[in-house]
Amino acid sequence: MGKETGKETSDGGHDAVTGVSPSTNVWLGVIALVGFILVATAQASNQILARGLAGSVPPFALAFFRWSIVAIGLAPIALKEILDGRVPLAGNIWSILAAGFMGMFLCGGPVYAAGVSTTAIHIALIMALSPITVLLISALRGMEHVGPLQWLGTALALAGALLIISGGHPQTLIELQTAAGDGLVVIAMLGWSGYTLLQSRAAPKASLLARISLFSGAGALFSLPLAAMEMWATPGVVFSTKALSAYVFAGIVPGLLAYAGFAWLGGKFGSVRTSLVLYLGPIASALLSFAILGEPPQLIHLLGGLLILGGVWASLRR
Repeated sequence: MGKETGKETSDGGHDAVTGVSPSTNVWLGVIALVGFILVATAQASNQILARGLAGSVPPFALAFFRWSIVAIGLAPIALKEILDGRVPLAGNIWSILAAGFMGMFLCGGPVYAAGVSTTAIHIALIMALSPITVLLISALRGMEHVGPLQWLGTALALAGALLIISGGHPQTLIELQTAAGDGLVVIAMLGWSGYTLLQSRAAPKASLLARISLFSGAGALFSLPLAAMEMWATPGVVFSTKALSAYVFAGIVPGLLAYAGFAWLGGKFGSVRTSLVLYLGPIASALLSFAILGEPPQLIHLLGGLLILGGVWASLRR
């Protein structure tokens, strides 16, 4: 008999504790990495779409059709869970509407309108502040204790955001001369932060994809009045071939595929590891922005991005 090593060797090298072979662990690692990259890329494609269209497709029409596609695509899941009693609409309708307003309406049309005057990289880096904002709101409401490392992370992330928004010229903040698009993205980021705090409390027994369907339906509903105004004013633009292609892309890639991929990663690897997508998002946006839009990141984006991502990392430590 050989020496005890703490590992079983007679069953093909399986770990005695986990029962998983080293080769399986390697494949799981590869799947996780590929999954994170694909989900981050799908999410970042929405920022590239906002900048690439640059106002050529009306923003709220784009948001309305995007969220309609997501809501309809995931409707079978939501309907099944409603019929099973996992989503009692009567007791959750207001929280569903609030989540749809903050997460889908505020992060829909305003982001597409922002692409006219700010870059995809700016959008990605400002949106990356959401975890910091959630932490601050949680601390102010007494929902979470914030330690010294988290306060440091908050300061770093905010410094990075101000550096990017001001373009390295602090006087622009005092004179309120920052790009209008950056202001719209800040509104969207605040909306997404509120959505993050609320979405798990709205229909808490429902699956993520069922809730996304309901939130997307609410987001489409809130977008509809402004989208109808755009349809009335410029029907030829709203219903052009280019616009229809944009609607389908937005609904499927940064919509159905991104949310389904995120849900799958969460179920497979847990919410903590899945949150790593937060760090890949700005990187994916920068690479796609350079490859597709010809807008390479500048030094100020790298410095600001490092401060933001470093701050987010620190703020999530315990």
